[in-house]
Amino acid sequence: MQRTILHADLDAFYASVEQLDNPRLVGRPVVVGGPPEARGVVAAASYEARRFGVRSATPMSRALRLCPQAVRVSPRFDRYREVSRQVMAIFRDVTALVEPLSLDEAFLDATGQATVHGGPDAASALAREIKRRVREETGLTVSIGGGTNKTVAKIASDMEKPDGLVMVPPGQEASFLAPLPVRALWGIGPKAEEALAEMGIGTAGELANADAGALTDRFGVRGDWFRRMASGQDDRPVETQYERKSVGAETTFPRDLADGPELRQALDRVARDVAGRLQQKGIKARTVVLKLRYSDFRTITRQTSLPEGVNGARELAAAAVALLDRTARPGDRFRLLGIQGANFQTKVEPQLRLWKP
Repeated sequence: MQRTILHADLDAFYASVEQLDNPRLVGRPVVVGGPPEARGVVAAASYEARRFGVRSATPMSRALRLCPQAVRVSPRFDRYREVSRQVMAIFRDVTALVEPLSLDEAFLDATGQATVHGGPDAASALAREIKRRVREETGLTVSIGGGTNKTVAKIASDMEKPDGLVMVPPGQEASFLAPLPVRALWGIGPKAEEALAEMGIGTAGELANADAGALTDRFGVRGDWFRRMASGQDDRPVETQYERKSVGAETTFPRDLADGPELRQALDRVARDVAGRLQQKGIKARTVVLKLRYSDFRTITRQTSLPEGVNGARELAAAAVALLDRTARPGDRFRLLGIQGANFQTKVEPQLRLWKP
């Protein structure tokens, strides 16, 4: 059976919710994020702000220089989660096979629904119905891409934003992808893009026709995946049970910090935050990851594996401190610190005590 996969992506979600709740913001450039004096970054920008070059992850200070007339709004994540639940309920009313990727986007496997309705335009009609319901029930717009697999659906959803609808007919996956830069494909970041450019590969079409052996030599098993994806082949299912891979927290400092008491105190606070989240979920982490962003915006992660899972602030902080001790050098200054727990352990076998404390 030919699959019908949709990727639905709410347009400028956080900023759109702010404009929805405050009509005075409609038509104005809106940036959602922390204040520039606290080293805030843009979490979302309205399309009015994007015309000035403001994008997500732009430092707020730079965003306000690019667009001095922008209205900065502090994020309200409880409100965004509330609206997200409304939208996801609409998706699940269409099909039970929904895979949320974040608060504002999800994959839907609508194969059964498209088959029932039949006809060559069934998938498009289904997507238009979803768009109508989201608009009427939440006041927001959603862009939808569709095709036979996740790769083409996700790329298609971004082609005609905002309020877009792009469907890739069966059999046209490869031709749809061919002219696109390789960076458009899932999993190909700057380093892979650079490596492919060194091989003379710049577009998905060139990647699809590249020598399989050469790709494997350069990228290992990822090379074959890149080539198949560029050819429009992607058999990944829509996963209805999303398993979170990590739990973390981070903090951006008002000024750059050298290694010292203030940085170590911040590390303890972040460790307590992560510990609380792990304990709330009833899980322990066998892997602890330390994230550091230097004053020049270079960002690194360092991780360590533990013999037993932990979810206590003291243990998490101790593991992160050990990583920091091995990483920080005299003269280093940091603007952000984060800790993540990963490789979860949901049940811990009781151990026999050989002595009493």
